[in-house]
Amino acid sequence: MNTCDVAIVGGGPAGLAAGLYASRGMLKTVVFEKQISGGQIVTTDWVENYPAFPDGISGSDLGELMARQAQDYGTQIELFVSVTSITRGENGDFILETDNDESWQAHCVILASGAVPHKLEIPGEADYTGRGVSWCATCDGALYRDKVVAVIGGGDSAVEEALFLTKFASKVYLIHRRNEFRAMPVAVQRAKAHEKIELVLSSVPVEIEGDGSRVTGLRVRSILNDSERLLEVNGVFEFVGIKPLNELAVELVDAEILDAGGGYIPVDPDGSVRDIPGLFVAGDLTLGPLKQVVTAAASGATAGFSALRYLDNYAHIPQ
Repeated sequence: MNTCDVAIVGGGPAGLAAGLYASRGMLKTVVFEKQISGGQIVTTDWVENYPAFPDGISGSDLGELMARQAQDYGTQIELFVSVTSITRGENGDFILETDNDESWQAHCVILASGAVPHKLEIPGEADYTGRGVSWCATCDGALYRDKVVAVIGGGDSAVEEALFLTKFASKVYLIHRRNEFRAMPVAVQRAKAHEKIELVLSSVPVEIEGDGSRVTGLRVRSILNDSERLLEVNGVFEFVGIKPLNELAVELVDAEILDAGGGYIPVDPDGSVRDIPGLFVAGDLTLGPLKQVVTAAASGATAGFSALRYLDNYAHIPQ
């Protein structure tokens, strides 16, 4: 069985920052990432709101830099490896099983598996992800200054992000399959009154169109009469729900805790999960109001540092 001090599940900004801090503390640290380093930011065409990059940086480049820095301090990154289960051993250590038939024993675990937005699964969505299709107005809104965008959804996130996008876009189509919104009434009233927002109700998106390089339009269909309409837009923002990737946490965290957080995991200020020694959570999987690269990296750093403190008092670690 392979052994390490810290096992980190997820190689996005949270996991890589946790790896950096743990490795700098001379802990044997392994990051397991089922795809490539960087997590969801690698699908982001351009990141303009991460400190120290005033001109912006591509999501893939930022992920690569984060991974390289963690590796320079000794973090071992296992790419294209999924952790399939985490259990507690008799001595209190964690046992991780992976999809490449390897087992790892770790003194502590940092879950940084994140959350993923629900997708529409319509033609053009995958083709233009990061090239006009986005799930984060806070991240990408400034890229659409004086352009036309569409927002899809009817909940609080959709309405609030549509209002946010009016700071940049010349026009915002707000598309919802029902005739009424589920969002808070005060936000809905603001959206209805805003001169830049056009409501497209009782309609569903059926195809995202583009010129091969960027989004050029969104085709929507009325659920009332099946008629279709092509909206000429430069960007499509989808807000139809987010799913926290908490499958591994289900094996470790009490169901009541997960239910209370809506599937996200509440953590103490040090990133630890109460009453589960050695388990830390970082990034978008945590219960918090802001899901950004900078907040993910910050919570990852906190978890990595807290793991170091935790293992300072761990009997198996040579002093």
